[in-house]
Amino acid sequence: MLVPPQRTHNYLLAALNHEEFKRLAPHLEPVTLTLGQVLCEPGDTLSHVYFPIDCIVSLVHVTQSGESAEIAVVGNEGLVGIALFMGGDSTSSRAVVQSAGNAFRLPGQKIKMEFERHGDLLLLMLRYTQALITQISQTALCNRHHSIDQQLCRWLLLSLDRLRSNQLNMTQELIANMLGVRREGVTEAAGKLQRLGVIEYNRGLIKVLDRQKLEALSCECYSAVKAETDRLQNYIPHRDK
Repeated sequence: MLVPPQRTHNYLLAALNHEEFKRLAPHLEPVTLTLGQVLCEPGDTLSHVYFPIDCIVSLVHVTQSGESAEIAVVGNEGLVGIALFMGGDSTSSRAVVQSAGNAFRLPGQKIKMEFERHGDLLLLMLRYTQALITQISQTALCNRHHSIDQQLCRWLLLSLDRLRSNQLNMTQELIANMLGVRREGVTEAAGKLQRLGVIEYNRGLIKVLDRQKLEALSCECYSAVKAETDRLQNYIPHRDK
């Protein structure tokens, strides 16, 4: 069971000023999200937004033939459900839990009301949306031009940034589904990283042993996404001390 909402649990919640947080806090419902849980499907009308605490949610596009590929990951730096305050109400992607953990759920109507006050929350959400768009764009570039080895490194680093440990519970099959590649390609890429002493993989548990080397082996896509996210997160409007 989660403790009552605290500012430190999620970047966006932490960045709200006292009055905004006070208005939202009574409506923040602690929820536990399980591995593989689907929060929404393409075309669904969203009723809530989710603020991850120690879990990761993947935004995945699915083809008519059932093939899929991850377009972005969301962790404690953001929220799931930007369509609610961007005016779309529904989304074209599936939101599925990649790493189990806890989150806060907020009724969509509440965040809309706060958004329409044109206060700090609006600026924060727009900046987060810009960072998310950067991640989606960079992922598309990476999937088109970089090797599976580099894609795996990028994916591991983005996931680690959103967790409190150096371990991920994830099978190679699930990683392949996220990257939109064959499982054999992920197996080969993970094997290379393990032989280089970068990761340790056993029974669905990936442990990163050398993050510095992992960053060196990744393409520029990871650093581009991180730099833009860090730049936008440096803006914390009127935060209470």
